[in-house]
Amino acid sequence: MNAPVSTRRCVDGWVVLDKPIGMTSTSAVSRLKHIFSAKKAGHAGTLDPLASGILPVAFGEATKTVPFVQDGEKAYRFTVRWGAETNTDDADGTITAQSDRRPAEAEILALLPGFVGTIQQKPPAFSAIKINGERAYDLARDGETPDLAFRPVTIHTLDLIRSDEDQSVFEATCGKGTYVRAIARDLGRTLGCYGHVTALRRTRVGPFREADMVTLTELTEGVFDGRAMRRVEAGLGEMARIAVDRDAAARLRRGQPVLLRGADAPADGSAYAACGGVVIAVGAIENGELVPARVFNLPF
Repeated sequence: MNAPVSTRRCVDGWVVLDKPIGMTSTSAVSRLKHIFSAKKAGHAGTLDPLASGILPVAFGEATKTVPFVQDGEKAYRFTVRWGAETNTDDADGTITAQSDRRPAEAEILALLPGFVGTIQQKPPAFSAIKINGERAYDLARDGETPDLAFRPVTIHTLDLIRSDEDQSVFEATCGKGTYVRAIARDLGRTLGCYGHVTALRRTRVGPFREADMVTLTELTEGVFDGRAMRRVEAGLGEMARIAVDRDAAARLRRGQPVLLRGADAPADGSAYAACGGVVIAVGAIENGELVPARVFNLPF
């Protein structure tokens, strides 16, 4: 008996999904693979089920640019409820500590500068960090207490948007590996009142912003059609771009460096080459040459 013929097709590009609350990032990718009948897809940065907002999903050749998107700056809008800490640091967990104390707005504002910059942060027990090959959240669900070490993270901005007696809304921009739930936990502990996240929305991941997002409903109903799929190049929007001709593109695809000419050539660092609007390679500029580290198999 012949094996069934796959209906999946090669799809290359990015979809910037507005992930709904209650859906895992893995489930969201599966839904998009089905919608586009795509062979290969992956996301750039897990978003918790209780969080909404930007989940960049890469298809085909765009998956090669995922690390560059993940390394980009993230932005969040989140609500912290004061008076209780949970074992998950969000509203999905069990309360582990409580307080009748509530912080004044002036207290919160005075504390925020100490949370900006490169700080030491202990990830939540319920996180995807691996300990001896197992995810911390799996260990925590089994009743164990994962031994997670403090690690340096960078928080670029942390602003109080509004506050009342029981809860406060914040906006933050931060680097890779920062846990917003841990920010809420540590703010509550430092203020002496405890706290946990009750609402979380991601508003930026690297080059992608809220204006780029599409919803599952729009995709399912075909409102955006092909316009929802952004080019592979979109994932490299924060990297220097070098336009090359077809001869140079062919050299790069063979793994050979190309000499950069002209006064506008970027200085040493990372860059990508494009020919006719098509990504050819990502690499490093060394001694006036672009040395390819990763090449793309896209028609040009």
